[in-house]
Amino acid sequence: MKKDLPENIVQNITIAVVLESESPESKVWNVYLINEKSQEIQNVLVTSKGYGEKDGVQVQTSTLRHFIGNVAAHSFEKIEAIDEQVFGLTNEYWLSFYIDNIIYDKKYIFLPESIIEGNLILVPLVNKLGVIIGGMN
Repeated sequence: MKKDLPENIVQNITIAVVLESESPESKVWNVYLINEKSQEIQNVLVTSKGYGEKDGVQVQTSTLRHFIGNVAAHSFEKIEAIDEQVFGLTNEYWLSFYIDNIIYDKKYIFLPESIIEGNLILVPLVNKLGVIIGGMN
């Protein structure tokens, strides 16, 4: 039963939507997985999807699956590019990985309109401005 499984708590792993570059015509955004642990995480898999209401209509994006492989300690890997048009939706990232043959997983959710200029901070390790979820929690 589910209650009999150990609770494997994910800590020191961040998902960040990062502003890569901008010009007067457009902004380029990417989503990163940031491993702030002092150990490698292995067989990393991330699924992503967006859902919510846009212009009064319920919408849902395709679910994408990204196999990242191993992510070294104190490093980061790009998950995907993200379009500003989905910032008004809920953007969900489901992460799973292994450490010492033990599986961990966690859902990260960017709420609608949370990816805005007023929420930009310097993202650890990536050293660019972005919006993060995760870290020490």
